[in-house]
Amino acid sequence: MNWPLFSVIYSIAATVIVGVFMIAALVTGWNQIPHIQIAIAVGLVVSIPFGILFTKKVGSITGNEEGYKA
Repeated sequence: MNWPLFSVIYSIAATVIVGVFMIAALVTGWNQIPHIQIAIAVGLVVSIPFGILFTKKVGSITGNEEGYKA
């Protein structure tokens, strides 16, 4: 796996997904610190498969990765 590409894609995906989960938690009334921390932890874990998927996708498009074909 292309680790530098994964780190960039993961950091973008983690930021977006954690932001979505935090906004969802705040809108639904779960606005205490433990709930926000849980939303952050779940967002970071959920971002890993998305980072791997998009890293393989971009790598197959650029020719630097085996796996998914565009």
